[in-house]
Amino acid sequence: MNIVRKLQVEHSDGTSYSRMFLTNEDLLPVPRDKQTWKHRNFIAFWIADSFNVNTWMIASSMIQAGLSWWQAWICVWIGYGVVAPFIVLNARPGAIFHITFPVVARTSFGLYGSLWCTFNRGAMACVWYGVQASIGGTCMFVMLRAMWPSINNIPNGLPDSAGITTKEMLAFFLFWFISLPAIWFPLHQIRHLFTVKAIITPIAGLVFFVWCIVKAKGVGPIIRQPGTMHGSALGWGMVTNLMSCISNMATLLTNAPDFASRSHSPSAALWPQLLSVPFTFAIVSFIGIIVSSSSQTIYGEAIWSPIDLLNMFLDDSPSHATRFGVWFIAFAFIIAQIGTNISANSVSAGCDLTSLFPRFINIRRGGYIAAIVGYCILPWKLLANSNGFTSYLSAYSVFLSSIAGVMVVTEYYFIRRGHYRMADLYDTRRDRWYWYTYGFNFRAYAAYIAGILINVVGFAGATGRTVPIAATRIYEMSFFTGFGVSMIVYLLLNWAFPVPGACQTFEEVDVSGWESQTVDDFNSADSRSSKEELERQEDPFKSA
Repeated sequence: MNIVRKLQVEHSDGTSYSRMFLTNEDLLPVPRDKQTWKHRNFIAFWIADSFNVNTWMIASSMIQAGLSWWQAWICVWIGYGVVAPFIVLNARPGAIFHITFPVVARTSFGLYGSLWCTFNRGAMACVWYGVQASIGGTCMFVMLRAMWPSINNIPNGLPDSAGITTKEMLAFFLFWFISLPAIWFPLHQIRHLFTVKAIITPIAGLVFFVWCIVKAKGVGPIIRQPGTMHGSALGWGMVTNLMSCISNMATLLTNAPDFASRSHSPSAALWPQLLSVPFTFAIVSFIGIIVSSSSQTIYGEAIWSPIDLLNMFLDDSPSHATRFGVWFIAFAFIIAQIGTNISANSVSAGCDLTSLFPRFINIRRGGYIAAIVGYCILPWKLLANSNGFTSYLSAYSVFLSSIAGVMVVTEYYFIRRGHYRMADLYDTRRDRWYWYTYGFNFRAYAAYIAGILINVVGFAGATGRTVPIAATRIYEMSFFTGFGVSMIVYLLLNWAFPVPGACQTFEEVDVSGWESQTVDDFNSADSRSSKEELERQEDPFKSA
């Protein structure tokens, strides 16, 4: 029993075991002194998040598929411009009531039904943490090689089945290890990391941009290269590629309340995100296009990966100036990958795992679990089979879009119309708003499954099966088809089976009045009101 108590996260005295299953400090509304994210912090966040290897290369697949550079760039602008309003809409409950995604999910899926949603998002975050760390390991290797060229001569002591060499494993471990301290800082303080990243990485990107243009004596041939798609193929090609931009943001869209819960004011999570998302991602992808175009002049082929290009700069006895330039840019990419892993993966994994085991896990512990899982899944093997991994990610965006279809617009804006009962989000009594049916909202699950089913046939086609062209087109727009179907089904089911608390007028207010109370007040009040019920509950870990 003492071991169990030591493993528990901090709770208020007298907290019941059922309360421990629903809450800890990181699941409760963020107190005012931790609502520190202002307009500039959200701008810095998206500048920082957009600058990474994936964004740099996002236009490469579009150009290789047959689009011209400007058609690919338009797809980036439209794709991220379309997804930005959805991010803002989903962030709104977090910005108003200062709660994270797992708690927002309780309002639509139920106190216990929300756990499947958070498990899905948390598992995805752990996988992506490993993948981004693997990419960060390649950046680390380039930086080490710029400092000590002899590292490239380290003999390989690992078997071929490992899928990685000794020197690559060393670089991966170093990146993984130096990332760990960043997980320690709480959400309201980690904004400073994004500020630092927002300063260093654009400078490095601009240096890389100018360096390649000067080295190539121009912007290269890709800028003059026409597209090879025409007619309906061009139209659907652009649709498919802009949808890939949206799918890439499905994870950040879903957990948008996590960071918005720390916003200093609701407007801080509105305009900065709405404007920064398309602008920052478009600029980074444009730099990637020009650098890759210049590389074709320098090496006779387009090098789309900035890490591969930096590695090539270090071949053939480079000068000290070249080695320093490569070191600085690789260092900036390391900072970029750490920041991206924190913003998109460790924080969301921490929040989601906290909701699954709030008695023992908080955001910090959840972040470290994500780092450990990300190492154990051998992410370099996932990247080695890029086609299978890409198909997996596309399928996963279908699951997330169906969750978003229920949460983003329908529940908050159409059903409850901004009305929350904050106290009920942490209360398992049967007459509470979010208890639904034994803690599960069947309406949300029916809508969620419907949003997935509309894309099942098309997904089969993406894996190589022969399916009707209509199913393929539906799957190519999987985010909107999944989102739209789940939203419509959820609206219809709420019309047929009204839920407690459905409102006719829009007003963002906590009708329970709990927001004016402190956490200790809430815990003690609940303890008094349900004392008899709590005395009958047994601790499932009592035998320990």
